[in-house]
Amino acid sequence: MNNSITDVPGFFVGNAQNKEAGTGCTVILYPEGAVTGVDVRGGAPGTRDVSALNPVNLVSKAHAVYLGGGSAYGLDGASGVMQYLEEKGKGFDVGVGVVPIVPGAVLFDLPVGSADVRPDREMGYKACHAATDAYCENGNVGAGTGASVGKIKGCNLCMKGGLGTASRQIGSLIVGAIVAVNCYGDIIDPSTGETIAGVLTENKTAFAHTMSIISGSSGGDTNAFSGNTTIGCIATNARLNKAQATKVAMMAHDGFARTINPIHTMFDGDTIFCMAAGEEESNPTVVGAVAAEVMAEAVLRGIRNAESAYGIPGYREIQEGKK
Repeated sequence: MNNSITDVPGFFVGNAQNKEAGTGCTVILYPEGAVTGVDVRGGAPGTRDVSALNPVNLVSKAHAVYLGGGSAYGLDGASGVMQYLEEKGKGFDVGVGVVPIVPGAVLFDLPVGSADVRPDREMGYKACHAATDAYCENGNVGAGTGASVGKIKGCNLCMKGGLGTASRQIGSLIVGAIVAVNCYGDIIDPSTGETIAGVLTENKTAFAHTMSIISGSSGGDTNAFSGNTTIGCIATNARLNKAQATKVAMMAHDGFARTINPIHTMFDGDTIFCMAAGEEESNPTVVGAVAAEVMAEAVLRGIRNAESAYGIPGYREIQEGKK
């Protein structure tokens, strides 16, 4: 076990990014198709093909999940994932060929780096070729490249976000999570109640605390378009149907709620997918409960591994400054 979503058998993760422009994408591949559900809770989502995952609709399996930067422009990267899967002959059989099912979600990172450079078909395709079932990198990589957190006062006083992954095994059940942390709120370590990242004071030496600002201003002092949305995916070797996978995705949002405050705002498009590809008989409640804990850990790992970039301080820089 590498404490990575790729600890779940059969899953591959690939990242591609433009470090100079400050954006990138992450692809979670299961080419044979995994039963997939989704839950969208943020008020400003950017998504692709989520309606297909509704339990009442025909398609039950997705062949990949795409997570990208670039706001709605970044959804173009999923077309490169489709190209890659079609070349491999993987997808939903429609008689005259295959149609890969690639749902996805994007985050808003346009204020970081170059606003006119976004994940595109080429970047999505490149991420697929980089996919591995080995250890998945955390921090300034993939969809987390341009991520940032604590943006109630805008990007000048925010901190660097990033990509995080974690996993847990209970008996023969394995649950993994991956997340690109790019939120309006602050990051809280639930084990201590301590704020570890978020909006900073004017001198950037301490946390200003988003909820304190909101409480003192009735929410009037908010910067809605400074760039938000946290997106992620759960993978498991449990056997689930679409309704159960959807429920697990819903429960995994508790991992967001334990580590991000506030979460699911009108300025975030928070979305979690759940991909189930296995024969492990498990109670969906157990899978969902574990998924929430693993997602919370992935959020913390994404922040603690995020390095200072684009003039935005990372976790280590702020922690060193507080000593």
